[in-house]
Amino acid sequence: MNQLRLEADEASTKVEELTAKVKVLEQENMTKEQEITSLQHKNGVLESEVEKLEETVTGLKRAAAESDEHGTKNESLTRRLQLLEDEAEKADKTLRETNERLRQTDVKAGHLERQVKALEMERDNWEAKYEEMAAKYNKVNKELEDFQQSLGDI
Repeated sequence: MNQLRLEADEASTKVEELTAKVKVLEQENMTKEQEITSLQHKNGVLESEVEKLEETVTGLKRAAAESDEHGTKNESLTRRLQLLEDEAEKADKTLRETNERLRQTDVKAGHLERQVKALEMERDNWEAKYEEMAAKYNKVNKELEDFQQSLGDI
């Protein structure tokens, strides 16, 4: 019986030890579950931040691509602007040359107009002389006819 009691005491002691161990393990388990819950929450928050950061990175990559595209367009437009400026300079030079030629043409035209006026005046003088001479011729011719007729009457 003593042995039974001893065994019962040992079993009782062992049960108490195991119960205490179970309580400690349950407490540890509860602590671990709380830690797991906390970590899960933290993980969810971090995943949300990761998604936001990925969206930000995507946006930044898109912005960088657009920036590169804008840079390319800017270079293209700069080259085109340079070409247009060169063309404008050539057109300006051509315009200046054309204006100079027009000025020279105007000078020549003025000179030729003066010559034309002088020639017209000379022509008018010759026409007046011709008309005067034609009138004299007609007069002389009439006198000749009259003279011939008077000679014929005699």
